[in-house]
Amino acid sequence: MSHLKVYQYPKCSTCRSAVKWLKEAGHELELQHIAEQPPTVQELRVLVAKSGLELKKFFNTSGEVYKNLGLKDKLPGLSEEEQLDLLSRHGMLIKRPVVTDGKKVTVGFKEEQFSQSWSM
Repeated sequence: MSHLKVYQYPKCSTCRSAVKWLKEAGHELELQHIAEQPPTVQELRVLVAKSGLELKKFFNTSGEVYKNLGLKDKLPGLSEEEQLDLLSRHGMLIKRPVVTDGKKVTVGFKEEQFSQSWSM
């Protein structure tokens, strides 16, 4: 059984679907509430590096916080450090769930991607 850390928002249907999928696949999960305890700048740096994704892929572009902060126009002008700081202060800005086993990272939930990354 593998141990995965899941940064998630319990009320999010996508997160609930992902957690259910991972449990059914036999994983032991450590769930972290992304709004109450967002990842730190350092944790985010590691997650982004291990994901192989661009930092902008970590932003929940359909969320209220993203829209309220006007990030559609502001994000391209922000430095990587400023973007990481924003994500660490506003967990709801992070596209979720973020799943990691310490070696690899997935962002969001697509069953096909989970099958490739997290099937045991």
